[in-house]
Amino acid sequence: MPRPDRARHLGTCGARDLPVKGAVFLDRDGVINRKPAQGKYVTHWGEMEVLPGVPEAIALLTKAGFDVVVVSNQRCVAKGLLTAIELEAMHEKLCRELAAKGAFVLGVYYCPHDNQPPCSCCKPSPGMLLKAASEHQLDLEDSWMIGDSEIDIQAGRKAGCRTARISDCDSSGRGAADLLARDLLDATLQLLNL
Repeated sequence: MPRPDRARHLGTCGARDLPVKGAVFLDRDGVINRKPAQGKYVTHWGEMEVLPGVPEAIALLTKAGFDVVVVSNQRCVAKGLLTAIELEAMHEKLCRELAAKGAFVLGVYYCPHDNQPPCSCCKPSPGMLLKAASEHQLDLEDSWMIGDSEIDIQAGRKAGCRTARISDCDSSGRGAADLLARDLLDATLQLLNL
């Protein structure tokens, strides 16, 4: 079966039309929702546990003039654990739940491919960020990528964004990230105070 070269895009998720210069790109698992155990995936809504402070953080980012975009590797589709339609329905519900709390997400981009063969959308490649920037006229130099792994940071750097790493480690866990934070709310407060 041929493999598309680009990330799948869910579309807008109830975001308001705000004049913005930049965006904040968020990884999903480990940043927005509790990350499943190694080798496991969130495959249905009952497993989607939004982390504390996430709605508040996203609301603060949008209030500050940033568009918020989710960019997530979702190998579970390639592995046949759920369909793209099921994943998109879960993302739509997540966006509705967040929007009900004043946390607006401009769009959700995901890579449905497995790691091999490599594709341009799977992080650490910056494909999802570049696609979102092109489709929504986002200024990547005025944008941030927030993730909980080094591949998130690499994708952000390759796209020209500043980066923040979510980690419960000390500063040695920062890697190449510009900021190190305990969670999304902490990262948001730090980047808004720069």
